[in-house]
Amino acid sequence: MTTKTAMITIAGRPNVGKSTLTNYLVGEKIAIVSNKPQTTRNRICGIVTKEDTQFVFVDTPGFHKPRTKLGDYMVNVTKSSIADVDLTIMVVEPIASIGPQEQGLIEQLHARKCPAILAINKIDTVEKDTLLEVIAAYSQAASFAAIIPISAKTGDGVEALLNECKKYAVESPFLFPEDSTTDQPERQVMAEIIREKILWCLDREIPHGTAVEITKFSERDSGIIDIDATIYCEKASHKGIIIGKHGDMLKKISSMARADCEKFMGTKVFLTTWVKYKENWRDNDFLIKNFGYRE
Repeated sequence: MTTKTAMITIAGRPNVGKSTLTNYLVGEKIAIVSNKPQTTRNRICGIVTKEDTQFVFVDTPGFHKPRTKLGDYMVNVTKSSIADVDLTIMVVEPIASIGPQEQGLIEQLHARKCPAILAINKIDTVEKDTLLEVIAAYSQAASFAAIIPISAKTGDGVEALLNECKKYAVESPFLFPEDSTTDQPERQVMAEIIREKILWCLDREIPHGTAVEITKFSERDSGIIDIDATIYCEKASHKGIIIGKHGDMLKKISSMARADCEKFMGTKVFLTTWVKYKENWRDNDFLIKNFGYRE
């Protein structure tokens, strides 16, 4: 059988639903999601194998104006992910006015001469007339290979998007085993799951100033997995908030994370968490790399 592959970057500004789309395409949760911007920090590959074609979807951090060295890293990841791929899916919300982040991304795509499909997400939240205005605005702004309205939440239009992506697959051996869903090491997925629960449970700047390091990941003969995780925060005052009164907040975060870890690993997980303070780690090159954010 002749096989094909397509390397496809999913790009867009923060909170447009890139990770939700990646998870829907893959059919399981490999990228964390929250209602807060800049949830994704690293590039994450979601792997979908359909008969003779393997799609490798690269979920990227939201394209934004960085304020820290970590922010610089995230934007550089997005820019580099647009290069040397077969296609980029630019995900936008159904808003007819084109913002500076979208314009900046369009310029990046144009400069790199990368074929692009526009996916207008969240169509379940707007009327048809509004959608037509969005299509008209982006049609004038750039020359997209296709414009496809979708809902990453419900799956509406996602099959049409996948069919369009198939046109860009090139003859090649599969890059990953057919049953693969992500290129992320298991311990990295566990760290991201814990960080997602912090994003869901805490407000304001606290979750954005956290990082998670897995210090132990081992499997017993019985199949049970033991995980030790350290949550780092960048302000001393945040440590007590993350732990909570009588440790209640940390217990809540850990309990929610353990459930998702067990779902991903398919076995029982014992999760132990600690909280430590590292001042302004988001502007420290050594700590950024130490926490796994490497270009």
